[in-house]
Amino acid sequence: MAKARGSARAVSAPALDSLDFALDRGSPVPLYYQLAQQLEAAIEHGSLAPGNLLGNEVDLSVRLGLSRPTVRQAIQSLVDKGLLVRRRGVGTQVVHSQVKRGLELSSLYDDLEAAGQGPTTEVVRNERVPATADVAAALGIGEGAEVTVLERLRCTHGQPVAILCNYLPASLLELDTARLESTGLYRMMRTAGITLHSARQSIGARCATAEEAERLDEKEGAALLTMQRTAYDDTGRPVEYGTHIYRASRYAFDFQLLVRP
Repeated sequence: MAKARGSARAVSAPALDSLDFALDRGSPVPLYYQLAQQLEAAIEHGSLAPGNLLGNEVDLSVRLGLSRPTVRQAIQSLVDKGLLVRRRGVGTQVVHSQVKRGLELSSLYDDLEAAGQGPTTEVVRNERVPATADVAAALGIGEGAEVTVLERLRCTHGQPVAILCNYLPASLLELDTARLESTGLYRMMRTAGITLHSARQSIGARCATAEEAERLDEKEGAALLTMQRTAYDDTGRPVEYGTHIYRASRYAFDFQLLVRP
């Protein structure tokens, strides 16, 4: 296995200098793909942070001992994923890491904070409204009963990631807008003594509307991930129903699959 050590003369050269790229030239896996995967892992784990410069393709190809087309293909694959951007006169720059979230009953805010993503929240809506038929069915209440509806824009590193819409029984707890902008909904529920136990969740995908694209800094028609979740407390009571949309360019769900015995 051949090792290539990457570096760059750009401002952020020390960030890339600290990385070892293990490229197996005898592997059937293409070298561009090996390099792209290792760069993506470095971005995901924070070894390469938003704003870091990788240098230009010529510098990278010389330092890594790879052909320029190989380096270009690796970089382009990460540009296509939205992780890198090419800047004229500057070189290749890390834009942001894609958020990868395991399928478990957890708060997006907590997951982002634990991953060092620096989450911020803008509360767009926090009011009480009559429950629609879908919301009433999810929460096990009568149609027209009063519920609290929250709509929030969640960002990391100053970039929008998701639009979150949640419905809760109005009598469940008071939701202060200022607190919602500084912490997560599930954290507030735990503080109020609500013990989350389980959830039913479905995941889908669709294209962004013009309004959604504008709010999420995407192009109209861009791919979005969708998620619907009903969360239950330890007594089996439905306490929250959420309908969320995420930028597919910046967000992914991780699955762990086990063979049934």
